[in-house]
This record gives sequence, C-alpha cells and structure tokens, in this order.
Amino acid sequence: AMTLTILYFAQLAEERGAAQERLTGDYADLAALYNALHAQHHFSLAQNQLRVARNQMFAEWTDAPQDGDEIAFIPPVSGG
Repeated sequence: AMTLTILYFAQLAEERGAAQERLTGDYADLAALYNALHAQHHFSLAQNQLRVARNQMFAEWTDAPQDGDEIAFIPPVSGG
C-alpha cells in the first residue's frame, strides 16, 4: 500500500475539520482516491467541482498516485 499526504483547502478543509491528513491505501487514480474520501468524510463537493494537484502541480483525475505523493484537492475560490 502507498502512503499519501492529502491537503484540503477552503470548504473541504472545513468539512474535514483538518487541512491535511496522511492516508494509506491503494488507489487506481486520483478520481478513485477522491471518491473514497468523499464517501468517508461526506464532502459536499463533487469531483467535477474541484481541481486536483499532485506534488504541487495540477494533475488529471486519471493520473495514478505514487507512494509518498502529496495530493491537494482544491475547491473553487469565491471572492467576497
């Protein structure tokens, strides 16, 4: 199994109650990873409402995470 660092921003961080967590598991791609976290933490945002980054670079949902990766889920930012 791989160990990933997951970063949450804005609304996701509020819903998770934390800005980051470490996760161990096996995920075929970043979409599968988010779907698992969405189910576990009951996030209100769907995958198609987010951007995803892997190791501080924007990534595709079909990219496969690797052991040690830092994955960030970035919701839309609203101005105020």
